[in-house]
Amino acid sequence: MSWVAAVARLRARREPGVLVTVATVRGHAPRRAGAKLVVGRTETWGSIGGGNIEAVAIDRARELNAAADPEPELMEFALNDKVTGRHGVQCCGGAVCVLLEPLPVVQAVAVFGVGHVGLELARILARHNLDLHLIDTRPDMLTDERLGVLADAVAQIHVHHTPLLPEEVLAELPPGTHVLIMTHDHAEDAALCDAALRTFGLGSIGLIGSSAKWTRFRQRLATEGGHDAATIDRIKTPIGLTGITGKEPATIALSVAADLLRTFEEDHHLAVLNTLAAVPRS
Repeated sequence: MSWVAAVARLRARREPGVLVTVATVRGHAPRRAGAKLVVGRTETWGSIGGGNIEAVAIDRARELNAAADPEPELMEFALNDKVTGRHGVQCCGGAVCVLLEPLPVVQAVAVFGVGHVGLELARILARHNLDLHLIDTRPDMLTDERLGVLADAVAQIHVHHTPLLPEEVLAELPPGTHVLIMTHDHAEDAALCDAALRTFGLGSIGLIGSSAKWTRFRQRLATEGGHDAATIDRIKTPIGLTGITGKEPATIALSVAADLLRTFEEDHHLAVLNTLAAVPRS
């Protein structure tokens, strides 16, 4: 498997990894500059030459996979019989510098309803490295022509046309996916809110709409859905930054995107704290 395919596999699995590249070579070495190795939690793909170089790089890559906030780093190896490595001696006679680049699990966002606001939101989110799921019951909202504005997306776009029960998509979403509910139909929104609260492992849940809409929804979620107050409070509404009050679709989308990016930052900070708290202290 090529390193490109290996990176894609890790992303599809939502598994962290490290891309290891031979950055520079002086003298004799097992592989030329540019050789690549991809390291997952339990698997590796490719090779940077085997022996001590590769084994040490894999050890370090696995440490980075488990780290709270890994950064790219360089490792240097002298290949001579005077240097004993952790996994043996390589005496090719040269020197190698290896670059390790962490491949973190990206955020995932699901936008239910790709109308005026949903499409503007997708255009903004598509400029970020994340998995973006677009769901709508109306096929004309998801045509190739209409979504052509996302053709140069940095994000990976996943389009779901669900004519009858869009809430079924919730069970297919990756763990931790942030859900934004903004369909054209209040009944559809209500069903999605109820289903989202019953779906284990989602990230944040946001609902577009007025306070009057939320009052009705909250009552239905309690009386018909049987959800308690703490569970219902998982739904954030209104969504977006409170200081931005414009009603144009692009303005609403910008506000929602900014609020979501702030949530990403909070998630990252919490993950770092949790990782650090789990590290044994001597």
